[in-house]
Amino acid sequence: MSTVAGLVLAAGGGRRYGMPKALVEYGGSLLVERAVRTARAVCDPVLVVLGARAVDVWQAADLTGATVLANRDWETGMASSLRTGLDGLRGWPGRVDAALVTLVDMPGMTPAALARVADGAAPDALAVATYDGVRGHPVLLGRDHWAGVAATATGDEGARGYLAAHAVTEVDCTGLADPVDLDVPPGGVASAP
Repeated sequence: MSTVAGLVLAAGGGRRYGMPKALVEYGGSLLVERAVRTARAVCDPVLVVLGARAVDVWQAADLTGATVLANRDWETGMASSLRTGLDGLRGWPGRVDAALVTLVDMPGMTPAALARVADGAAPDALAVATYDGVRGHPVLLGRDHWAGVAATATGDEGARGYLAAHAVTEVDCTGLADPVDLDVPPGGVASAP
């Protein structure tokens, strides 16, 4: 059986939201706490990448069971967080075969969706959840692809360019999770990026 690590990307400043989304309270807990709990239900180990106001997040959030990584370059975009997480996994004691990447701002993510995508875990795996035929998260990156993903990730694109250039298994997660991310506060208006 393959070892699947959860990789929660939670470093962004939440420019459009008005604050780092890791510090946003939603349904009685912080978004970063929800994301870590969801990942822990399926993955071991779980790594969470912090950046904007990292010390505040670390002090405020219950991240029990997760390893916290700091992305000093968080302002350059999601790609730097993905690289930070993959670097952390490369140095992880013990073999990790694949990383299951999820985002902090998706409170409707569920263990069921993570488990369905993680089912295909292997060192050579590349898989992405789909919802009504539209690609979303989580994304499964087998160990064999980590170097290529890290080398091609830029800005806020993350693994998108790498996935577009390779064969990817699409895993239907329609109805298993709500794939909507929180870009602006409830009733708020998005600001210009």
